[in-house]
Amino acid sequence: QVVLVESGGGLVQAGGSLRLSCAESRAGIPVYTMGWFRQAPGKEREFVAGISWSGGTAEVADSVKGRVTMSRDNGWNTVSLQMNSLVPEDTAVYYCAAKSNFEVLRTPREYDYWGQGTQVTVSS
Repeated sequence: QVVLVESGGGLVQAGGSLRLSCAESRAGIPVYTMGWFRQAPGKEREFVAGISWSGGTAEVADSVKGRVTMSRDNGWNTVSLQMNSLVPEDTAVYYCAAKSNFEVLRTPREYDYWGQGTQVTVSS
């Protein structure tokens, strides 16, 4: 059983920063790929960043590259998404997801486990 719980969302002014966290139920070093996705009203769920169990660096979508970093921390049972220079277009529900795999996956349907999401709202 894998339970994912996101936190850190909220309302922020454009140009500000947020740090999202996703806590996974299993302790120790994970052997699964983790991903961050976001979905705005009326839009498709979009890949933001992902990290594999075998690597310490994350793969970040081109649309947010340079503003977003993803990392594992807290004994490797937590992943974080640091978002800087936020713009209103970043407004969405942000989800973390997990799947046993060796590499980053970019498509939502490839993931087995999902958190319930955390709302990020960026005001002008």
